[in-house]
Amino acid sequence: MCTLAHVFEEAGLATIVLTPMRDVADRMKVPRALYTKFPVGLSLGKPRDKDFQNEVLHAAFSLLEESMGPVIREFPLEVSSTGHTPLVCTIPPRHDAEIHPAVDEAQALKFAYDRALKKSNRTSVGMQIEAELVPEALESFVRIVEGEQWDEVGLIPGTIYGTVHDIRSYYEELACELAKGPIEPWGTEEWFYDQTEAGQLILKARQMMRDNGADQSIWFGLAPAGRK
Repeated sequence: MCTLAHVFEEAGLATIVLTPMRDVADRMKVPRALYTKFPVGLSLGKPRDKDFQNEVLHAAFSLLEESMGPVIREFPLEVSSTGHTPLVCTIPPRHDAEIHPAVDEAQALKFAYDRALKKSNRTSVGMQIEAELVPEALESFVRIVEGEQWDEVGLIPGTIYGTVHDIRSYYEELACELAKGPIEPWGTEEWFYDQTEAGQLILKARQMMRDNGADQSIWFGLAPAGRK
């Protein structure tokens, strides 16, 4: 973004960069930057907190008042990705004991996903599969955990990451419908991997792939780097 800021400025467009990496902004000498102590990926700090996000935006746009640059201001408030109360979402009870818990769970949560989609009118699901195919996709990971090779269950290198992206997006978006209380930074990610059958299944499949000698480029991106 720092490089793009210079490109846009040369074209006559005023720019503002929001960054958690002050040293990069200093080194790149961006015209206007707001340094924020937020987790990477949360440019406005607190998800679903409009007042806080408006404060960040106000601080950022106030940089346009500066006639000369480079200028870097520090946003006074900090947001941590640790130390918060885990997200609590009520998961529907098992409906079909004949299928894997993760598949049953994903099917039962479709109504919550549909409500979330209707409210927001946008979704990140669709990189590789549509929401209706999430349960079927999870069945592929069940087969991996049960001992089949990852490339024998209908997954290929070009699709496996996108498939997991869509499964995770499906869950994280519907979590907004089920959450009790505010959602902290990384709250939905932690909820998915720590508390849902689907998240636990993905982690187990990832470990199986790793243990069975799959190339790191295949399994590594199926979960955040700190996950085992």
